[in-house]
Amino acid sequence: MITINGSSVNETSWGISTTHALYLWSWSYDVNDTNQADSPSNGSWTASNEAARFTYNAGTDTYTKTITPSVYFNRNGIGGIGFLVKTKDGTGDKKSQDIVVEVGSFQASLTSPAENSTSIIASGASLNITATNTNGVASYTLKANGTIINTNASTSSYAYNHTNITGNQSYELTITQGTTSIVKKFSVVVNPNTVSQAMPAGLIDGINYNTADATKATLVLDAPLKDFVYVAGSFNNWQPTSAYAMKKDPTSGKFWLELTGLVSGVNNTYQYWVVDTTPLANSPSMVKTADPYSTLVLSPYDDSGIPSLKYPNMPAYPTGQNFEVTVLKTGETPYNWQVTNFTKPEKEKLVVYEVLVRDFDASKSYQSLIDRIDYFKNLKINAIELMPVMEFEGNESWGYNTSFHMALDKFYGTSDKLKEFIDLCHQNGIAVILDVALNHAFGRNPMVRMWMNDPDGDGFGSPTAENPYFNTVAKHSYNVGEDFNHQSAKTQYYVERVVKQWIREYKIDGFRWDLTKGFTQNCTASDNSCTDSYQQDRVDILKKYADYSWSLDPTHYTIFEHLGSDAEEKQWADYKITETPSKGIMMWGKMTNQYNQLSMGYADESNISRMTSASRGFVANRLVGYAESHDEERLMYKNVQYGAVNGTYNVKTLNTALSRMSAIGAVSLLVPGPKMIWHFGELGWESSIFTCNDNTVNTDSDAIGGDCKLDTKPQPQWVNNWLGNSNRNKIYNDWVKMITLKTAEPVFLGTATMTNANSLNVNIKITNASLTSTQLKDVVILANFDTSAQNIATGFPYSGTWYNLMDNTTINVTDLNAPINLPPGEYRIFGNKTANLAIGEFEKGSSVNLYPNPVADYFTLNTAFTKVQIYSVSGQLVKSFVSNGDADFQFSVSELQTGIYIVKASDENNKTQVMKFIKR
Repeated sequence: MITINGSSVNETSWGISTTHALYLWSWSYDVNDTNQADSPSNGSWTASNEAARFTYNAGTDTYTKTITPSVYFNRNGIGGIGFLVKTKDGTGDKKSQDIVVEVGSFQASLTSPAENSTSIIASGASLNITATNTNGVASYTLKANGTIINTNASTSSYAYNHTNITGNQSYELTITQGTTSIVKKFSVVVNPNTVSQAMPAGLIDGINYNTADATKATLVLDAPLKDFVYVAGSFNNWQPTSAYAMKKDPTSGKFWLELTGLVSGVNNTYQYWVVDTTPLANSPSMVKTADPYSTLVLSPYDDSGIPSLKYPNMPAYPTGQNFEVTVLKTGETPYNWQVTNFTKPEKEKLVVYEVLVRDFDASKSYQSLIDRIDYFKNLKINAIELMPVMEFEGNESWGYNTSFHMALDKFYGTSDKLKEFIDLCHQNGIAVILDVALNHAFGRNPMVRMWMNDPDGDGFGSPTAENPYFNTVAKHSYNVGEDFNHQSAKTQYYVERVVKQWIREYKIDGFRWDLTKGFTQNCTASDNSCTDSYQQDRVDILKKYADYSWSLDPTHYTIFEHLGSDAEEKQWADYKITETPSKGIMMWGKMTNQYNQLSMGYADESNISRMTSASRGFVANRLVGYAESHDEERLMYKNVQYGAVNGTYNVKTLNTALSRMSAIGAVSLLVPGPKMIWHFGELGWESSIFTCNDNTVNTDSDAIGGDCKLDTKPQPQWVNNWLGNSNRNKIYNDWVKMITLKTAEPVFLGTATMTNANSLNVNIKITNASLTSTQLKDVVILANFDTSAQNIATGFPYSGTWYNLMDNTTINVTDLNAPINLPPGEYRIFGNKTANLAIGEFEKGSSVNLYPNPVADYFTLNTAFTKVQIYSVSGQLVKSFVSNGDADFQFSVSELQTGIYIVKASDENNKTQVMKFIKR
């Protein structure tokens, strides 16, 4: 029976003070602490099985659970079990520390030194080893570095003194009774008396490859207050001798070591053994850690969950090691970039498409993005922002729990595959922006672990006061993980190295800096008012980071997710905008609540005037405004849950809710300045962001388990062919036209004036005074988000012919203020001239009808044509027909893959019509 005192868990912060829903998460291992396996009764980390739930005993305020190990773990030969307690969804630190207990009648105990410990000794010193066992006498065999150095065939109390130790030792003490053997492991590390020697010029922290000699590489580690460091790796069988003790540069204090004898093209793995002979209380004397500047790490925790199809020929994690290891390979062939001089879209014309690779496609890979490049091209967006892809903890993640900022997480694919995607985007005029979380790091980060409190000895902990990178307590109120101290010169060096890696190695066009409020040292974790107010240290350090990015790439996009005061954001938005090329930091502009009020049909809090940069006091258009992002509830979810109802017009009806999303695009995407779309908003995604793995919806107000915001989402957009759904496809195609207008027409580089901003009747006037009257220089956007038809005030700037820019139909304006009647959910975009839409004549309407559309097996045309050709959206001819002028001809396309195709039809006079269809 396992008994947990209610007082030993934080029932309030875990959200179980009334439900007492506590669960067991457990695993078992054999007598040698190997072959560890989770209990099949666990369920998943975000949804524990009910079979794992504790019974709550109200009278004693205890939780109890009785198990039979062989049954509960479905195995025999168990030597021990490990467990922790957690909520049903254990994310967000709603769990206890690990507890490990041994089981069985024959037990052995290593009394000195401690099991799995590392003893730090001077060269020539001794180590006293003692152990005992239960159940009578046993046989003891002691090995050091694989060689037997002592045996005792019959004792229950073992003692041996290993003398004159001059090199590092890995010990195994095997205790055997009958047919059962138990192995206890421990080690000794000898102080090598670090050699002080000047480091060769030009070396940087991390791996320094020798471009002239592929058999060499030099490692550099900055580890202040540490006494010595060994490099252990595949090149020394993970048993480093004194030849692998790092030297110390007397000027910088950095440790360094040149590796020799490496083989070009061969994967090597290594760790640093970082030693402090006089550690702080509760801090380890030695930490085994990967390189902080790793560009590829192997993980004993995550790698087994990465399919080989995603990451072919992934290097194997080295047997017998713990924690992450760094991969080093000399003589690598660099990626062959097809585009080496990409010209980024102008900041003011950016339409950014935000993507979480995990939830974009069920295959969860860069390859899935590559395979769907036509989807992005057809939507006409000109930038894709990837949520974090740096090495994060676990595999199923949003990526903000970053542990290695310079390493690519392997769950989505290889480095070359990401580069292929970026290269392909650049070939198609699409910039790639990377979301980076540099306000914090999580516990596997080497710079956390090298200076950490670790009272339970599990190898993980929180920063100590000696940590030169991290605060011991967060200096802002939105912290997750461990809080970087950005006033530290070492942190600043690290951040700049991260920036350089992604710009130089991956040709990333810009960064979206997550949670920039976390870059101050002036506040506390409990003080929201301080965190949200103007902080000069934060303004200055983030300008410094922006300057560094621009020093590497003068047109680099710098975007801050600050969501703070206009005064502080203005400091960044207006920064260096008069330079050539114009700089200025783009600011994340959350407008979800306001646009959702419109889409639901409620006037309260529907003021969208702050979608413009000018409304926030910015000199230039530097606001990346958005109606949806990964962090906000879906507009469509709230539409169908809470939308307004007026007689037969019901926003809660799915197709009615979908019909209002085109208007949302008109009054958001076309507002001057960069804009952002969260993936599948253009198809009317209506699942909640709180959708759980089991497709239930669980919000953070639920008593049990917290929220499912971070859970992997289902993929109905592809499985159910949403592009083939006329109601969803209309949003997509309407947004295509709007995005094309925004990126192709100079009028949308102008300024916007909004009237009726607190109303469901939206009126937006856009003008570009630098254009002439012969150009499209004025646009009037009208929208009715009410639930009944409304006369919408207009206020045209002048009379004459005005053009509906979505279809180029005309109206004659004689009364500048004459209202226009719009049905509920409808909109109009009027311009003083026609638009030169780059998407071609087929987007302007045609008298030729293609039916049915979407197409399953064949389509017909209502007009006779002599020749019909079908092209992919990339321009490749995929099929041709000669119909001989038969108006009833059936054009068979059953063999074509799902997607969008272009039809070019010519009649007997060689007159051509162009149109599109969707193959489902």
